[in-house]
Amino acid sequence: MSKLKIGSAVLKSRAVLAPMAGVSDRAYRELCMRFGAGCCFSEMVSSKALSFNSKKSEELMDISETERPCGIQIFGDEPRCMADAARRAMENKPDFIDINMGCPAPKISSNGSGSALMRNPQLCGEIVREVVKTSDVPVTVKIRKGWDDENANAVEVAKICEQAGACAVTVHGRTRMQYYKPPVDYEIIRAVRNAVDIPVIANGDIDSAEKAKQVIEATGCDIVMVGRATLGNPWIFSQINSYLENPERPLYYPTLEEKLDIMVEHIEKMVEYKGEHMALLQARKLVVGYFKGMKGAAALRNEAGRISSLNDLYVLKDKALRKH
Repeated sequence: MSKLKIGSAVLKSRAVLAPMAGVSDRAYRELCMRFGAGCCFSEMVSSKALSFNSKKSEELMDISETERPCGIQIFGDEPRCMADAARRAMENKPDFIDINMGCPAPKISSNGSGSALMRNPQLCGEIVREVVKTSDVPVTVKIRKGWDDENANAVEVAKICEQAGACAVTVHGRTRMQYYKPPVDYEIIRAVRNAVDIPVIANGDIDSAEKAKQVIEATGCDIVMVGRATLGNPWIFSQINSYLENPERPLYYPTLEEKLDIMVEHIEKMVEYKGEHMALLQARKLVVGYFKGMKGAAALRNEAGRISSLNDLYVLKDKALRKH
């Protein structure tokens, strides 16, 4: 593979891990990078919260050497506040700064941040310009198709962001009003790809190696971003990498035991970084992903929602193995 770059950062492969609130923490990023992700991004960090010295927000920006290249994703709607957040992020030596202009969650968009920014393309440009001025590393942007179908302005926003100094743009092929409902519009991603000279990363419903290849062909993008399909399935990165290299080669699928061993390792890392109480509360929804498609999965998912210690997790793992 010829070297794929975002600014000066060299990606390790063509499939990258999406930033996901409550999911893509340090433990998860390290795991996905180990399985072949090209790069990763932190969970969203609030620029406003950083301005109030929020300890929780500062902790979201911790990056280890094993997860590089890694970007820190920030969100907000005030250019100067976003620039200050980028300055704070620099203390963690990220490989790039990512600006979120795509989050559809009401608590983000109702405050004018995330996908709401796409209703004001000029403000998008001002934010990118201020962040670029402050940042020592490449600045990237994550956008959606638009706010709604009547305002599908991804091409306009991407061009403005490029002119303001963005080094890459990720396009999720849905509007804000769609949230995560089908269909994904890969044509709009292709249109963005044809309209700008910076790398464009295709995002939306990439859930298998075969789909990754189809999306690359449909959009003309060199890079795909994978989000929800990685849950309980970090192997998807090695599968995508293998398939893109040689579609004839049989894909590797882990055994149940391998899957559950990685599940335990994942949650143990979370405990190491966050402490048992906080880690296990967050782990409940993550553990569920590892049981997908298993015999008796519904009962196991039920129990996963109640785990409160590592010992509970070990018991759940044994129970899952006994069911098979």
